[in-house]
Amino acid sequence: MFCGLFEGSIILDVTLQILLVIAIIVKYVLSPLVVLIFLARKHWKMRRPINAVEKFLRNQQTLSTKRYAYTDIIAITNHFREKLGQGVFGYVFKGELPGSRQVAVKILNNSGRNGEEFINEVSTIGSIHHVNVVKLIGFCAEGSRRALVYDYMTNGSLDKYIFSLDGTIRRPFSWAKLNDIALGIARGIDYLHRGCEMRILHFDIKPHNILLDQNFNPKISDFGLARLYPKANSMITLSAARGTIGYIAPELISRSFGVVSYKSDVYSFGMLLMEMAAGRRNVNPHGRNRKEAVQDRLMVHSDEAINSAVLHQSTCCNAGRCYKCITNAFEALLFNSAV
Repeated sequence: MFCGLFEGSIILDVTLQILLVIAIIVKYVLSPLVVLIFLARKHWKMRRPINAVEKFLRNQQTLSTKRYAYTDIIAITNHFREKLGQGVFGYVFKGELPGSRQVAVKILNNSGRNGEEFINEVSTIGSIHHVNVVKLIGFCAEGSRRALVYDYMTNGSLDKYIFSLDGTIRRPFSWAKLNDIALGIARGIDYLHRGCEMRILHFDIKPHNILLDQNFNPKISDFGLARLYPKANSMITLSAARGTIGYIAPELISRSFGVVSYKSDVYSFGMLLMEMAAGRRNVNPHGRNRKEAVQDRLMVHSDEAINSAVLHQSTCCNAGRCYKCITNAFEALLFNSAV
């Protein structure tokens, strides 16, 4: 009997010792290993966008923009003192270069998109220049910190001048000035589509992305969704829809509406012109009946606001489509309250 108890005690002691050894291994070996794997995985995920951006920059030979260190960005913005706005991709701060040149500095979010928005901006407008396209002065790519430096546009974005907060019609510009702004935007789009070595498709033409300089000349901005394509390509392949509700072309949502092409930008431009003419957003659940608002404004001022702004074939080869998309949208608004 005592022999059996002794043997049982030995077995229990051995079991406890084994459990103790296992606990020590888990605590001092497996736990640190798990933490190490987690940190390594996190570091690898953060490195992917950095590597993509650096690889892109090494392959660029035609960039005319300056590369800034992050300390330069801090100095230019005076430690990010004056915020101008924010969007999906990051924050925008006012800055100043030596010589008192005012700039706008966009600090990009580390959004885990493999640096896509940074690459899109630099690849599209980093080596082009047009009076109606915002100028990229420089950029910063330092680890996960990325920034874009643009010319500062004194008068902000177009949406501030064509929309009001209370839903009433806001008309600070004459019809002649609206016509000039519309033509400037058309020239900018035409340059992106036909004037560059590679066709640049913006995919997010809207009032918020049209900036106005000190003389209210329009500049197309925010190329975070843009794509470069050979001019010979009649259709474009995209993995996902891109754009803003109210301006996005139907074919970008569903291929059943047709193929994606440069005409998608023209559709967005047409919807922008609708808003410029009506003084209201195309998508506005708080205003009065939208078809009535658009009908009133377009019927009264159709000759001035639409025809003169759009039917300048010498200015934009796509003007005919702009007018067509406005007409189609106008008819839809009149006869379909669900639009």
